[in-house]
Amino acid sequence: MNDFVKVAKKTDIKTGSMKGFKIKNLEILIANIEGKFYAMNSVCTHEQGPLAEGMLEGHTLTCPLHGAQFDVRTGKVSEDTPWAESGEKTFEVKVQGEDILVRI
Repeated sequence: MNDFVKVAKKTDIKTGSMKGFKIKNLEILIANIEGKFYAMNSVCTHEQGPLAEGMLEGHTLTCPLHGAQFDVRTGKVSEDTPWAESGEKTFEVKVQGEDILVRI
């Protein structure tokens, strides 16, 4: 499955914010960092916390359950978060006009 799926409009996700979506049985989030969009898995690798409900500061996303931190650009777990042993899967994002598409 390498298809791009329309997920949202650019206006749905303000700069410096993120929003969660369910696509083809996947929980993902899309973050808008300075006008560039990033998509990654939205279920924390530590204890399956809902990352889309976490806090986004710059490109660092903090899980609302136990504070695990991830870089939304790469999915990598922060070195300051040893209890989250693995990073998050990221997805390719493409913008066409006003639409945000994600490769699933």
